[in-house]
Amino acid sequence: MTAGMDGLLAVTRGDAPLVVSIPHAGTWLPDDILPGLESPWLARRDTDWWIARLYAGAAGMGATVIRTEVSRTVIDVNRDPSGASLYPGMATTGLCPTETFDGDSLYRPDMEPDAAEIDRRRAYYFDPYHVALAAEIARLRAWHPVVVVYDCHSIRSKIPRLFDGLLPNLNIGTNGGASCAPELTAALAGICRATDFSLVVDGRFKGGWITRHYGAPTTGVHAVQIELACRGYMDEPETVTPDNWPSPYDSERAAPLRATVEQCLAACLAFAAGGRGA
Repeated sequence: MTAGMDGLLAVTRGDAPLVVSIPHAGTWLPDDILPGLESPWLARRDTDWWIARLYAGAAGMGATVIRTEVSRTVIDVNRDPSGASLYPGMATTGLCPTETFDGDSLYRPDMEPDAAEIDRRRAYYFDPYHVALAAEIARLRAWHPVVVVYDCHSIRSKIPRLFDGLLPNLNIGTNGGASCAPELTAALAGICRATDFSLVVDGRFKGGWITRHYGAPTTGVHAVQIELACRGYMDEPETVTPDNWPSPYDSERAAPLRATVEQCLAACLAFAAGGRGA
């Protein structure tokens, strides 16, 4: 079943003990903010491109899938709603970002959202996502002793402002082990290490607000974030421009990565079915 706010929020319900969250694949920008933006392309540049295609098999596995079509430039549903930084002292983007990952200004001078506008966006776009996510977790938790929240992300492989060098293909984030049981982390890491992809656990990306907020292993809810480097499924130009970004989804290149993430989803289901995290 699918429902949403003006068609911007999609919830596809399954009965398995797994919630797949896709918070950054949206590209929709409301007309009222367009005049203040430097450009729509810049506002969409940091989208998690084609991530829903990589996880297209999730619903068929019985998972509940939640996705927003709203661009992260409007409001980032994976940031602390208080505005507190998830990575104090490090470069990052906020609840209503004012600059890109590379540090480029998203807004024209004096056009950045003020406190009242941030509150409005939070009420209209942020809150519905989390009301839906919390409701689906509660619905499944009523049936299952253990539920896993799997937060899906991707990012360009080279962003010097955020991290040094080349980002590993697969980045598992568990908030330093606080958001899920070590057995689940080990199962996911084991799958990734059996591939040709590079891997890090709780490296530069330890999990955003969704992972940190909903992961509560003592209550039977385990949350994990997996950040994918885009080069695993699409071309990444050395310098991205409106003429070359986003690159098309490359089905042949993506096949090994898609198989890997589907194994990860299966491992989450097996972990939850075993009830070991209750």
